[in-house]
Amino acid sequence: MSPTPDASSTEPAALLEIALEAARRAGELLRDGRPADLGVAATKSSPIDVVTEMDIAAEKLITSYISGLRPDDGVLGEEGASSEGTSGVRWVIDPLDGTVNYLYGLPSWAVSIAAEVDGEAVAGVVAAPMRGETYQAVRGGGAFVNGERARCRPTPAFSHALVGTGFGYLSERRAAQATVVSALLPRVRDIRRGGSAAIDLADVGCGRLDAYFERGLNPWDFAAGALFAREAGALTGGRPGEAASGELTVAAPGGLFEPLQELLDGLGAWHD
Repeated sequence: MSPTPDASSTEPAALLEIALEAARRAGELLRDGRPADLGVAATKSSPIDVVTEMDIAAEKLITSYISGLRPDDGVLGEEGASSEGTSGVRWVIDPLDGTVNYLYGLPSWAVSIAAEVDGEAVAGVVAAPMRGETYQAVRGGGAFVNGERARCRPTPAFSHALVGTGFGYLSERRAAQATVVSALLPRVRDIRRGGSAAIDLADVGCGRLDAYFERGLNPWDFAAGALFAREAGALTGGRPGEAASGELTVAAPGGLFEPLQELLDGLGAWHD
């Protein structure tokens, strides 16, 4: 049985412990409780952007656990669990990142939980049960996967970069994203599309991807993964001079980040 985390502290390490336990519980629920006849509970932005019954159950588990320990904290959850809070701490939660993968029985899905203090992410966890891996980071404390320090790959030549990306669910956005990828693909080693932004960002931090970019992400998609990537040595941002946002999220080591960001901006990767 896991020890009860210190619920009175706002130190990043204490918040990390809560995120780790919440993600572990949700990951077990999703892994062990997935019904064979899993169905679609609702749709979000389009008919192919799905919410499953398990997304909803996992978010309820996470928010109930956190609120039981820290009732004054705020919450921003993908499936609608949102509250302002009064403590200065906000939890940014994606209970199931990679829902379509999960629906189809593919292994690339994760639970993503970040703790923000006064608007800045200070602790983050991405738990990927089907990989048997948990990625964790605290601001200024490094990034770790299953207890081992993680580091992004050394900066490659642009033409040798393996770049991850993802696509939206609206047809107009997908068409624009396809145009960007068709222009980028001849200039890099290859493109990967895994289906989970949180895992893609973790893979940058682990050195399994050289870079990652995507348009249309929400805070719960990248809050924990981007912190992990940064603590592993990567740079993260959006358009040049801006933070990661719904317009554009980019992650890569220095020396690759800047030319990739500039190219993506020029290709219009930040708009449909």
